[in-house]
Amino acid sequence: MDIRKLKYFIAVAEELHFNRAAEKLRMTQPPLSQQIQALENEIGVKLLERTKRQVHLTPAGKVFLEEAKMILAQLDRSIKTTQLASQGISGHLVIAFVDSAAGGIMVDILKNFREHFPQIQLTLREMTSAQQEQALLDGTIHIGFLRSIEPARHIEYRTITRESLIAVLPEQHPLSTRHAVSVRSLESEPFVLFPRHLGNTFHSLIMGFCSQHGVYPDVVQEAVQMYTIVNLVAANLGVSIVPSSVSTFSRSRVVFLPFEEKTPSVHLYAAWRTDGDHAALSAFVESMEVICSTESNHD
Repeated sequence: MDIRKLKYFIAVAEELHFNRAAEKLRMTQPPLSQQIQALENEIGVKLLERTKRQVHLTPAGKVFLEEAKMILAQLDRSIKTTQLASQGISGHLVIAFVDSAAGGIMVDILKNFREHFPQIQLTLREMTSAQQEQALLDGTIHIGFLRSIEPARHIEYRTITRESLIAVLPEQHPLSTRHAVSVRSLESEPFVLFPRHLGNTFHSLIMGFCSQHGVYPDVVQEAVQMYTIVNLVAANLGVSIVPSSVSTFSRSRVVFLPFEEKTPSVHLYAAWRTDGDHAALSAFVESMEVICSTESNHD
C-alpha cells in the first residue's frame, strides 16, 4: 500500500471536507477523491460516507483513522532510529531499573536497542525508584525504569506499561486453589511488603487499595526486591501484593492470584535527562518509542 494514500485519508478524515483537505495537501480535489476511492477499493471497505454537503467517517473509517495514524507515527520513529544507527553512534549508557521491570517490555527494549546499536556499551544497575530519581538528578545514570517519578527540571518521562495488582500466597494457603481472591479475605494475614521509605508512591498505592476495602495490613517483614518478597512468601512468612508482571518470576511454593476487586494501576515509567547533547541517549529513547508503539498496537 502506498503510504501517500494513508496521508490523504488522514487529511480528509480530519477535515471532513475534500476541498479543505486538498488545499492542506497542496493538490486539487479530483485526484484526492480518486486516491481515497482507490484506497477503499484496495482494502475492500467503505471508509467515508459522502453527500453533496457533508463527509462522514464510517465506523470502519474511524478504526482505520487511528490505525493509519499509528502506522505513520511508527514509520517515522523507525526511520529516525535507522538514521541514528547509520550514523555509527557510539558511547556508553548507564541504565537503571527496578527489579520488577527486569522482564517483559524492558527486555524487548534492550534487545531491540542492542540489535541496532551494538557499538554502544550498556551498564545496567538495579535501583529502587527513589534511588533512580536521585541518580537522574545527580547525573549518575542516563535513563531509568522506575515505578514513581516526581516532575523535575531537565527530566522527561513517559509511561511504559500499566499493570494491575495481584496477590502472592504460599502454595499451601487455604485460598491458593481459588481463581481469584478478595482483598478482604486477607484481612488477618501477615504481610510482606515493599518499604515505604524506599518507594512511598508504590507503598501508598497498595495500602490505599487495602484500606479502601477495610483492610489494614499487618506488615511483619519488609523487602526491597520483588523477587525477595516472593521468596519470603514461599517461606510462609506471610502474603503479599505485587504488580502483575511479578508473576513471570519462576518460583515454586507460591501462587499468584488476581483480585476480585478492581485494583489501581501500577505504572512503569522511563525517565531521562534532557539537558545536554547525548546522541546515544537520543538513540535509546527513539528505539524505546518504537517498541512501546508496537506493544500498544498489540494491546
